[in-house]
Amino acid sequence: MRKQLVLAVVLCVAAGGSVGFAQPVRELAPFSPDDRVLIMAPHPDDETMGTGGVIQRALKSGARVRVVCYTNGDHNEFSFIVYEKRLTFRTGEFLHMGEVRRHETIAAMASVGVPAQDVVFLGYPDFGTLAILLKHWQDTKPYWSLMTRISYVEYPEALSPGAPYEGESILHDIEAVIEDFRPTKIFVSHPADTNRDHQSLYLFTRIALWDLDAKIAQPKVYPFLIHVVGWPKPRGHHADLALDPPLKIAGVSWEKVSLSKEEAGRKHDLIDYYPSQIEYNPPYLYTYARSNELFGDFPTISLEANRKTPELKWHTVVQPPASARIGPADADEEALFSDLAYSLKENNLFIRLKLRRSLDKSLGISIDLLGYSRRIAFAAMPKLNISLGFFGMRVRDKGRPVVMPEILRMKDGKNLIIQVPLENLGQPRFILSRVRSRVTRLPLDEGSWRIIEIR
Repeated sequence: MRKQLVLAVVLCVAAGGSVGFAQPVRELAPFSPDDRVLIMAPHPDDETMGTGGVIQRALKSGARVRVVCYTNGDHNEFSFIVYEKRLTFRTGEFLHMGEVRRHETIAAMASVGVPAQDVVFLGYPDFGTLAILLKHWQDTKPYWSLMTRISYVEYPEALSPGAPYEGESILHDIEAVIEDFRPTKIFVSHPADTNRDHQSLYLFTRIALWDLDAKIAQPKVYPFLIHVVGWPKPRGHHADLALDPPLKIAGVSWEKVSLSKEEAGRKHDLIDYYPSQIEYNPPYLYTYARSNELFGDFPTISLEANRKTPELKWHTVVQPPASARIGPADADEEALFSDLAYSLKENNLFIRLKLRRSLDKSLGISIDLLGYSRRIAFAAMPKLNISLGFFGMRVRDKGRPVVMPEILRMKDGKNLIIQVPLENLGQPRFILSRVRSRVTRLPLDEGSWRIIEIR
């Protein structure tokens, strides 16, 4: 057995691969005619790259399929320059690019059997939706898009034209789509995806489902990955290769849809419908036309108050090995923490980080905590960012500095512990949490979003 293991490692290295052990992946349950499949795509083309095979399989089974594009992808100036063969930064030109991408998606979906009335565009700002989730609610100003220079949905074919770039607008539209279609299965972008719009669409979808809990039967949710540093490899079209789970993302229960040669070939043909994205990086989109599609999510972190003993009961979040962190290739030596754990006691949330080195003037920690309660509208709930560095701790709510002396920073050997009273988070039932290392104000690694349930 030992000889076989050594041989496997040698073959892996010889083939140019990284040493690692495959994560188990089970086959996704078959679709049925009773299924109503909702595809939530952050940008036009993500629905094809992430779920082009799923769409074929669902339609073949007799299921209904609806596709929702969160943004029109109008921020990708590099593809615009290559595709249009000209350089411009006028507002109307970026909106024109969004229209080009909208038409590409409509044509691609029509070719596979999804009619135009089942392709919905929300028209929110490409590259700006995570900022909206974190900062733009209620009395704050709408988000202003740098490229399009507008702060509202400009596209007349969008679900809510003229809607301001605010969290309430996005949440309203996603809830309207879900309540109208009443899906049995939702395929949506992954919380560990490094693209901001991919992260925020997952989070808004989860919030919408919590809001609709009493109104609809809860669908199964299947997140798909697109953007992970160094994954998948090799780039380009390799129809016989599988999409294996990236080693950078640990603790996920993975499922797959194995595609026939015909389905994989049809997915390749679907990608051809996106010349505006293909021309500036021809191999990239075809990388996802492989022998399977991959789906999976992190388990919810369930915390229960421990009143019987004075010790904290820690729930350790599975962290990838430092050499496989999401972030720059040379971030290994600079990573500030190796372990992340949560605990709950006496109405306080505790976050523990095992530091690999001390905080200094440039390196620090950024923690996002968004509370959700069924008693209070999400727009009114606190959305905290806790920034920790050499000079101490700073707290912001929706981007605004706030003074919260109840939030405490403690040290226990190499462990940094943050205590956050649940009252400061609006006494939530759920918490959307992300912990990242940062260099000055820039993230060193894109820590995955996790859901915490308070029981």
